[in-house]
Amino acid sequence: MKTAIIFDMDGTLFQTNLILEPALERTFEYLRQKKLWSGETPIEKYREIMGVPLNIVWKTLCPDHSDTIREKSNQYFQSALIEEIRQGNGALYKNVLTTLQSLSESYSLYIASNGETAYLQVIISTFNLERWIKGCYSIDIIPSKNKSQLVERILKENDIESGFVVGDRVSDINAAIDNRLIAIAVNFDFAQLEEITKAHHIVEQFPQLIEITKSYQTQLLEE
Repeated sequence: MKTAIIFDMDGTLFQTNLILEPALERTFEYLRQKKLWSGETPIEKYREIMGVPLNIVWKTLCPDHSDTIREKSNQYFQSALIEEIRQGNGALYKNVLTTLQSLSESYSLYIASNGETAYLQVIISTFNLERWIKGCYSIDIIPSKNKSQLVERILKENDIESGFVVGDRVSDINAAIDNRLIAIAVNFDFAQLEEITKAHHIVEQFPQLIEITKSYQTQLLEE
């Protein structure tokens, strides 16, 4: 029986907060130059909704703009994020690499993210995560933008029967529960306690995943 761990990316593996503010500031400066925005950049509002699908992000940040302008804003934002990563301004959370290496010895590892494919691939290549990650799936491939369905697709395509979802938002927790997987929440930058209380486990440090998953190992193998 194949057992896997499926990780969220932003706020779980990757410290998005390091590149979020400059990329968002550049995007809204672009909008200001085009006379499409006035006032401050809504950074705090973005932090509140971090982790939701990007179409919801731009409807929230730019409620009075057309879909065309929102799409252009997102394209500019994605380019800014990628440039920030390529300039060396992004980072993984502490001990992510060593923990992934350890977990990969017992489990197949995947990523299920609300981020766009190009953005995710830059993170994967920058930190050489393909050493341990067998597949990286973007919500782009799911018309409904539903993360539970994205995780379901990962399970089906890779013949996975059991395992874990690790993330920091309610969509990650629901994706685990909806697919009868074990939900592990990371209480990092963007996590909101009221969202992650349904998780089977909540961790404050990434290496805690090793002991938690190990405690299930015999049980999962026997199912």
